[in-house]
Amino acid sequence: MLQAPLRAPVRGPALIRLLARLTHADVPPPSAPLPDRLSQWLDWTQAIALSTALDGRPADASGAPAFDTAEEEECARLRASLAESALTAFAAAPEHGDRNPVDFAVFRQHYLTHQRRMQAATGRLRGRLRDMLAQCSPAMARLADVDAVMEQALSPREHALLAAVPALFGEHFERLRQSQDNASADASVDTGTPGAAHEAWLDTFRKDLQGVLLAELELRFQPIEGLLAALRTCQREPHA
Repeated sequence: MLQAPLRAPVRGPALIRLLARLTHADVPPPSAPLPDRLSQWLDWTQAIALSTALDGRPADASGAPAFDTAEEEECARLRASLAESALTAFAAAPEHGDRNPVDFAVFRQHYLTHQRRMQAATGRLRGRLRDMLAQCSPAMARLADVDAVMEQALSPREHALLAAVPALFGEHFERLRQSQDNASADASVDTGTPGAAHEAWLDTFRKDLQGVLLAELELRFQPIEGLLAALRTCQREPHA
């Protein structure tokens, strides 16, 4: 008896692993090390800006607020708020009905709206933390400059890739709906049961979208966590 070949485990951030599982996509391993791929993503002007940030004099960031416990707690509150919003993002999405079938476009718009909110909030936070880091020491100011250059260089690619995430759910949406329709057609249920059965696949779909939003939030906070780690080092070594 032939067996289906086992799929290779997907490596990478939780967002990539989750999308691969939900969309049944085969994700090949990277064809080149990250530094080699990064060199392909930067054009010559961005490469010059990065070299300047590494070797030049750090920009003046005087006047930026100092990092303290209150600021770190505010970062945690923002992340918790965005996570809570992700969990409730689809609460207002339409319910299924025979006269008013659910349209995937509504879910897609909900996702894009929340995605833009995450992008704006994390972008502002990243810039504020970077300004604080630039006050710590020349070495940390250089790190802040490098982060600014990398954000400017990689953000267009990141935004384009993440903006494509909602479209990936179109097939997943139809797959769940078709599976439920097939199950309902084969089952012998009385007139009061089908509505609840139809809602089950929508609940699954909503939870999948929520999980992906949370995974995207985790991805967007990775550079912020790096800045926070550097700022904590400054607090422990104020004269570094």
